[in-house]
Amino acid sequence: RMTGANCHVGLHHLGTSLIALSTNLKFTRQALHLTRKTVADSIDISASTLADYENGHAIPSVKVLVLLAELYHCSTDYLLGLEDIKNVRTIDVTGLTDEQIRAIQGVVDSMRL
Repeated sequence: RMTGANCHVGLHHLGTSLIALSTNLKFTRQALHLTRKTVADSIDISASTLADYENGHAIPSVKVLVLLAELYHCSTDYLLGLEDIKNVRTIDVTGLTDEQIRAIQGVVDSMRL
């Protein structure tokens, strides 16, 4: 529980996070050249609800936030403004052997040089 000065810091951080969320939602959708209607239809919400999220008038549920992150190919942390890099990606290695995973890691590492 936050009290006194700590409460103000917490509320300030929350406000900053909400601004980051709305900004990142809109920026990412536009960067992918997606319309609000397209995004809204694909995650089963209305375009006006998405506009409310993008304009900071409403906060998406955790379920909607996860769906948006999946659709936008980014992390929920990016959308929430907790990480700066949008293009943090993961590779599903389910079903691969340790040797295959190491080979993929080697290819990825060589591309970073």
